[in-house]
Amino acid sequence: MAEQQPFCGRVHHTRRPAPRPPRSPNDIYVNTKSDFRAQLARCRQLVSSGDFREVRVHGLGLAIGRAVNLALQLQLSFPGTLLISPSTSSVQLTDDLEPEGGDDLEPAVRSRNNSAIHIRVYRPQGE
Repeated sequence: MAEQQPFCGRVHHTRRPAPRPPRSPNDIYVNTKSDFRAQLARCRQLVSSGDFREVRVHGLGLAIGRAVNLALQLQLSFPGTLLISPSTSSVQLTDDLEPEGGDDLEPAVRSRNNSAIHIRVYRPQGE
């Protein structure tokens, strides 16, 4: 019995959106396409309003640098009043792989991990 050869043709690769936990008004999700100034203004508004003691900034993959920059710029906007608490994680992402040109080939699913950062920008308890 001959062994089945691995598929070597073209594959259409589709990335599924990353899973997001339930979102609250003080969660800011940063991506590479978002307008940085608009997100910074949104964060400043959330902190200034006094409705929230903290803002949580989330970044995934290439957006990690932008998320860190956003948190630092927010801290600079309110000198001496905001603290930053970062944490990192890995997020499991799923990709759909659909072979092109072959009707007899099955679509496949691939899982991969991507780095994420979650930054808590908050006012200390005494303030």
